[in-house]
Amino acid sequence: MKRSPVRPLFGLMIIATLIGGCRPAPGVSARMLDTSTPFTQTPPAASLPPVIMAPTQVPVPPSYLALAPSSPVVAAPQAQPILDAVQLDIPALSSPVATGWRPPLYPIPWAPGPEDHFYFNRPILADEKNWPLDDYRYGGIYEGFDNVHTGIDIDSPIGTPVFSIASGKVIWSGYGAMSGGPDPDDPYGLAVVIKHDFGFRDQRLYTLYAHLSQADVRVGDLVNAGQRIGLVGLTGATTGPHLHLEVRVGENNYFASRNPELWLVPAQGWGVLVGQIKDTAGRLIKSKEVYISQFDSDLHWTVRTYGARSINSDDYYQENMVLSDMPAGKYQIMFEYLYQRYYLDVEVFPGLVTYFSFQGRKGFSTLLPSASDSGALPPVSP
Repeated sequence: MKRSPVRPLFGLMIIATLIGGCRPAPGVSARMLDTSTPFTQTPPAASLPPVIMAPTQVPVPPSYLALAPSSPVVAAPQAQPILDAVQLDIPALSSPVATGWRPPLYPIPWAPGPEDHFYFNRPILADEKNWPLDDYRYGGIYEGFDNVHTGIDIDSPIGTPVFSIASGKVIWSGYGAMSGGPDPDDPYGLAVVIKHDFGFRDQRLYTLYAHLSQADVRVGDLVNAGQRIGLVGLTGATTGPHLHLEVRVGENNYFASRNPELWLVPAQGWGVLVGQIKDTAGRLIKSKEVYISQFDSDLHWTVRTYGARSINSDDYYQENMVLSDMPAGKYQIMFEYLYQRYYLDVEVFPGLVTYFSFQGRKGFSTLLPSASDSGALPPVSP
């Protein structure tokens, strides 16, 4: 489904945000961080809301499987565009979905490791499509435009119910979520923002639901996980119906987003692939096409590494590529670097993150980052 590019007004709004900050609406702040309100560090283990099915027990292996990289094979070069600007929401034409079925979700909170934070349910019911567009994920760039995506898009018909993915307080409901004041031309369209009543490592968590056709909650409402908050629509800077979802950490700000695929609870028996792809000098490579295929099946994906601006990696993984909703099994990763193809075989385990890193001529590693590695991102390769 094709959408049109963001109107020129959006660029002016971004500049205004950078120079003058956000313009608050009465009683609402677009950068709200209410430290006076107590909050817990993790979400409560709530009863299962209607957005997920009853879980079944799936064994979790005790460790990751380390695999040696394959030898590179010489291949023809592939040009990569250099794109730097920021963007709200322009989904590209969707490629065929790798699989159209998802098992029920793990219960929340789901955190098998100390660095995991799968705290949120899905915003769309399990009997609907409730996973991201394959070819337009967090940090993605719309082909032909220098724009970067700060959330995920879930393709759904107009009128599909949208549910809160965790409990919290509604701090925005209406038009103007970008600028922080009433604005019928806001690129998010009709949107709802929830400040959650739990956090992660002393940081508040916020979620934004955009392009709605109807909002069922008002500012100040307290919502539970699984409570309906609106309907999928076509409002704002888009020409196709879908839900745009953002996860924001620390403050309610466009520039505080994180990859929702590292916060939405996985499907049972499925895992998440996380990658950090850098050049030999240690700089993150942007907009690199990565090809992933499962052995003994026809499942395959093409994923791009993050764009350069308005994107924030996880403090621990420092990633620039995430692919969630992968059935457990063995996969091959392939991409090109300096006219050569590089291959890595990995195994995805149920409910876990499978991590890999690549640093140019130094090759691959499947060792998890150490806690001391968390911090500032490495520079981005031009």
